[in-house]
Amino acid sequence: MTEIPRGNTRRAGPMPRMTLSQMGGGESTPRQETPFANFSRFVDPSGKLNFDGKAILHADGVDFSNGNKFKINMEELKLLEELGKGQYGTVQKVYHKPTMVTMAMKETRLELDQSKLNSILMELDVLHKSQSPYIVDFYGAFFIETCVYYCMEFMDAGSLDKLYQIGVPEDVLSVITLSMVRGLKFLKDELAIIHRDVKPTNVLVNSEGEVKLCDFGVSGQLVQSMAKTHIGCQSYMAPERISQGKTYTVQSDVWSLGLSIVETAEGSYPYPPEKYNSVFAQLDAIVGSPPPPLPGTYSEDARDFVALCLLKDARARPTYAALLEHPFLTNHKESEVDMKGWAVKAMEARIAREEEAKKQTQSSSA
Repeated sequence: MTEIPRGNTRRAGPMPRMTLSQMGGGESTPRQETPFANFSRFVDPSGKLNFDGKAILHADGVDFSNGNKFKINMEELKLLEELGKGQYGTVQKVYHKPTMVTMAMKETRLELDQSKLNSILMELDVLHKSQSPYIVDFYGAFFIETCVYYCMEFMDAGSLDKLYQIGVPEDVLSVITLSMVRGLKFLKDELAIIHRDVKPTNVLVNSEGEVKLCDFGVSGQLVQSMAKTHIGCQSYMAPERISQGKTYTVQSDVWSLGLSIVETAEGSYPYPPEKYNSVFAQLDAIVGSPPPPLPGTYSEDARDFVALCLLKDARARPTYAALLEHPFLTNHKESEVDMKGWAVKAMEARIAREEEAKKQTQSSSA
């Protein structure tokens, strides 16, 4: 039985992969007429969610087919506050009483939709197998009635999109980028995974200045380094992904990385919706217009790094290994960058903005 640690988690080896066709529990299952009856394909009478034995979720944790078990349940958790809501669920800050560890708990409602089921399994799969300081730690998961709950490392400073408003000095931007590249390289090299949803909201920071990737529900396995599925946030997709019918590679995540760096540096998304009369016009600009440059206040090395990430020809974009050798990432020694100081300052500014917004909401509703 895997115990929940107070610090970084070591995970077990890779969980065997499965196809969507395997998720139904057998080809002999007759087609059911009601949504409730359809749940019997995945949920047995005891209340366990079974992904064909690859992962079994129940009220007291998750069991993986390699024998590794993560024991955790709702009774052990004290709900503290809601951290946010997104397309794939609600995230709450919780306190795990047995270990006195504060965690982030993501709630995802189970739907009888192949893409949603695949998203649940993919996130479990990636979190379970990831052993990297650049990927959020996984503490366990459990299933109650129609909801899946993931318990992960709580990154108290929040997501990058809520922190860059105070400005991001070049040395800090370099370390943030370095952490992202290392995280993406780990996914590719160790798990053969393309993230497919790289953006500032999926980059988390804690008050120690650590930077980690999260949200792997739309990640995909690379088959011969190629992928075709049109999934992820369109606003951060590379041109070749927006163009229908084109295959893409892990280099598409390099484009999303570059766009995220520009947004972090500028303090706003480079293709603001208000500038375009439709989503189609916005996507057309991403495909057809010159890519946005890094502001001139940054060095030539930083601007060159971003320009390489945002090359329209995906084949010309650098590999992660090449990016790690770029002067923008090698000129700044991590140990000499005050990431903790920047993170704490950015977190305090974020909290102040949230408090002010709360006061204005209360005032307007009074």
